[in-house]
Amino acid sequence: MIRRFKVMYPLVDGTEERTAYVYLPDSYFRNRRKRYPVLYMFDGHNVFFDSDATYGKSWGLGEYLKKNRTQLIVAAVECNHSPDHGRLKEYSPFTFEAADVGIIEGLGKDTMDWFVYEFKSMIDRAYRTIPDREHTFIAGSSMGGLMSIYALTAYNSVFSRAAALSPSLWTDPEQLHDLIVHADLDPDTILYMDYGSEEMGNHDEFHQIFGEFVNLLMWRQIALTCRIVPGGTHSEASWERQIPFFLNTLLYMYQVPRD
Repeated sequence: MIRRFKVMYPLVDGTEERTAYVYLPDSYFRNRRKRYPVLYMFDGHNVFFDSDATYGKSWGLGEYLKKNRTQLIVAAVECNHSPDHGRLKEYSPFTFEAADVGIIEGLGKDTMDWFVYEFKSMIDRAYRTIPDREHTFIAGSSMGGLMSIYALTAYNSVFSRAAALSPSLWTDPEQLHDLIVHADLDPDTILYMDYGSEEMGNHDEFHQIFGEFVNLLMWRQIALTCRIVPGGTHSEASWERQIPFFLNTLLYMYQVPRD
């Protein structure tokens, strides 16, 4: 089952109503004592339903989880749709400048503080979660992928595992580099990171940037699964095909009982 409900999200100039989504496995309603790990996701409107997706194509994640009887709660919130680069602001940990959009004020810390102290608390109160770090994951794509890396490193006491699909490492590589270098990381930190072969040329010198971050993450002894996706593009259709790969990493050697 996928539940939709409204949450109040704090903006710089007030609050805004957003749609949140929670996927609950079928077993949730049969065994009232069972508790579940939680995967938090960005761009919630693109995760489950084509009818809600920005470009009419979602990841279809709920169908995959149901078909494979994956014992996992997924909680996601839609992004900022403001034409004034609202999504870029909310999903950027750092203020950066890009040739086609100008200066983007990074509000990623505010976003993550809300996820951790408001949204996660809400989910833990409302559902039978296992709220500790070991059972709390996060994932996203593009700017959401960047935020997933940020969450895993800057909020490592909350999230033990993350998946970053096509992460926007290009926004401010130097600040992200410094964050990863100085992050206080537990030794069991796990990250899945990929990029599509057809999108690698979208930003200058991105092959080099991507490789440098792979080396840096391994130097920090993060358990990294890294892929260049053959034929992969910057799209929900491509990210949907990566679901088995990133879920396998998030749940690898983690005993999630079958339904």
